[in-house]
Amino acid sequence: MDAKRDGKPQESRVVARFDGVKKVFPGRETPALDDVSGEIRTGVITGLVGPDGAGKTTLLRLMAGLLLPTSGQLETLGHDPGSEAHLIRDEIGYMPQKFGLYEDLTVIENLKLHASLRNVMGDEREEAFSRLLDFTDLKRFTSRFAGKLSGGMKQKLGLACALLGQPKLLLLDEPGVGVDPVSRKELWSMVGDLIERGIAVVWSTAYLDEAELCGSAIVLSEGKLLVTGTPAEISKPLEGRCYVLKNLQTAKRPLLTKALEREEVTDGTIQGHNLRLTLAKGTEPFDPKEIGAGEKAEWVKAKPRFEDAFIDLLGGGPGGESVLAQHVKEIPLDDQVVIEAEHLTKEFGDFKATDDVTFQVKRGEIYGLLGPNGAGKSTTFKMMCGLLLPTKGKAMVVGMDLRKSAAKARQRLGYMAQKFSLYGNLTVSQNLEFFSGIYGLSGKQQREKMDDMTEIFHLKPYLGTPTDSLSLGYKQRLALACSVMHEPDLLFLDEPTSGVDPVTRREFWTHINGLVERGVTVMVTTHFMDEAEYCDRIGLVFRGKLIANGTPDELKDSVATAENPDPSMEDAFIALVSGKEEK
Repeated sequence: MDAKRDGKPQESRVVARFDGVKKVFPGRETPALDDVSGEIRTGVITGLVGPDGAGKTTLLRLMAGLLLPTSGQLETLGHDPGSEAHLIRDEIGYMPQKFGLYEDLTVIENLKLHASLRNVMGDEREEAFSRLLDFTDLKRFTSRFAGKLSGGMKQKLGLACALLGQPKLLLLDEPGVGVDPVSRKELWSMVGDLIERGIAVVWSTAYLDEAELCGSAIVLSEGKLLVTGTPAEISKPLEGRCYVLKNLQTAKRPLLTKALEREEVTDGTIQGHNLRLTLAKGTEPFDPKEIGAGEKAEWVKAKPRFEDAFIDLLGGGPGGESVLAQHVKEIPLDDQVVIEAEHLTKEFGDFKATDDVTFQVKRGEIYGLLGPNGAGKSTTFKMMCGLLLPTKGKAMVVGMDLRKSAAKARQRLGYMAQKFSLYGNLTVSQNLEFFSGIYGLSGKQQREKMDDMTEIFHLKPYLGTPTDSLSLGYKQRLALACSVMHEPDLLFLDEPTSGVDPVTRREFWTHINGLVERGVTVMVTTHFMDEAEYCDRIGLVFRGKLIANGTPDELKDSVATAENPDPSMEDAFIALVSGKEEK
């Protein structure tokens, strides 16, 4: 995103640079950053891109003068941020990913606290509050506690606090995490306005579709610099290697598995009724009939995405076979409805978090529950797996009413929470033992299942490690392992891949697709719109109501226009929600 004023590009200036920076934390053998170089300029949003543990937060804190490098050179706003932090403190706005806000303070109280910390007083304070509340559209919510705000509103408040004092450099640590596409679009628009005012912005992200919107990108993985440049420059080597395989005449999940087994395919995902595949350099598309796609299947060239390039830089995605699926019993597929919401309603006082929601999920389907932050999807999700009792209506799984038979029904389902249900002070082995016991496993069967999960998810080196010490990717692997040890009929996954790297996301969906092929039924929530494409059907929740229910392609087709005849899943999400907001 480039800066312009009066239609003319603004002169770009370097406001921060780092050369050969290394950061080693005491007690850790692997550097958090290892020989990283780059620069931050005005006129563009610079994306600091990489998965959890890549070193993004460490680099932001070094630029802000909150950490000292082990070696290498840094310069921020013309000063050494380590020895001259006091000279730049008032000219940097820093929005941390966590703990930036006090949830037991109101919106205005958070602003007052941050204004005092930044010495913004008197008339300047009042003018800043008025300007920032208008800018973020939070003026109506000044008396609301920060903890009661939706995810998108929390990020807007965090942005407002970071902008107090009119900084020259704004450091945003994953502002899009856990935020729905509508709120993310609003944040991007707001930050784009700041660029036009001459503020330099660094936007840290693990979302590769966000990285594609940046004017420049610095890509990190495990503390090392992978590549720098514009998203177009980084994606260019993939030109001519990305395709969509359309008009499939057989089931898409087994076709993806077969495609990923081929040597010429380095990466692949499901895209609605189609497959999106990346081919190895120097190879040509194979005959679709060779994987059983049918006579009408055809290849269509696709524009490379930033995510395609990132996966390629990491050596390609995982294979298509799920070892996990091979270790679960096969459930015969039929047309039985195994998850059903019937006029489901949940009231908290006068507020209806879920309002008369009805849908059905058949055996062997993946059903995605999507919606903006605060729309009611989490409430609906929790009622469907027996964690909340409905005020009215029914939540049914495998024919059992969760209001009457919750304990019995829970033995048939597995649940993976967004915020880990794991016990952080227990070791990996202890968590496996605890959850297998809860799900009724004991003796030889329990030991065998623990051994299976350890092997499948590569947990052996970490069995004695406290769970809190694991990387996010391994925490997610352990959480999935704990939820499937008892071979459930139904699997409830709440944001299962939030924050993990794209390769691990591919690995998770390989397992999910494999389980579904064995007859397991999956209900999932996600903010990744490309993950929504894996779903057989999607329920879109807004203001407590189900506003759309259909296949990914049906939802996309419903918002197609002459100007945008081939909308993305994100386009569909935004259009459907925005259409309801206007009514």
